[in-house]
Amino acid sequence: MKIRIRFVRAAGITVAVVGLLGLSLPGVASASSALFPREGEPLHCAFQTINGHYLTAVGGGGRTTDVLHTDATSIGSWEFFTPVVVPDGPPGSLVHVGLMTIDGHYLTAVDGGGRNTDVIHSNATNLLGWEEFTLIGFGSSNYAIQTIDGHYLTAVNGGGQANDAIHSDATRIAAWEMFHTTCIGD
Repeated sequence: MKIRIRFVRAAGITVAVVGLLGLSLPGVASASSALFPREGEPLHCAFQTINGHYLTAVGGGGRTTDVLHTDATSIGSWEFFTPVVVPDGPPGSLVHVGLMTIDGHYLTAVDGGGRNTDVIHSNATNLLGWEEFTLIGFGSSNYAIQTIDGHYLTAVNGGGQANDAIHSDATRIAAWEMFHTTCIGD
């Protein structure tokens, strides 16, 4: 299994570029060639919390309650998300992605973010505003996940939670807002 990930510098912030489109930014390989090593095979990413646990889409997605856990200690199918580029903004702008669960649904930041209860749903079938996230890179595959309203996802207590696992009300990036990302594509 080969691990791949590509980065791009946009607006002074490193952003993960992923998706289905052939994005073209100066000096950066296109998303289609970098992230689709074989035709039709997308990149799948697991997000590890600061204390070593993994973000899990409970049941593989399709839920509005008991949606995400952060207590997995290894990567299984429910821990993989497929980043899908949202075609918005001019070249060189921040890249927004949808995070698709293994069952084909998208994560939704309820109300666009800013919540500590009823935070995330995983039953969306279309990429709309609340399904858009920005992956902000901090070298060595570490990312903060920003909601469309500018808040950040937080792994409560650094991870290891089955209940009250994720909040979306952080206004700055600290340790609990950082996720180590492992991506596979072939």
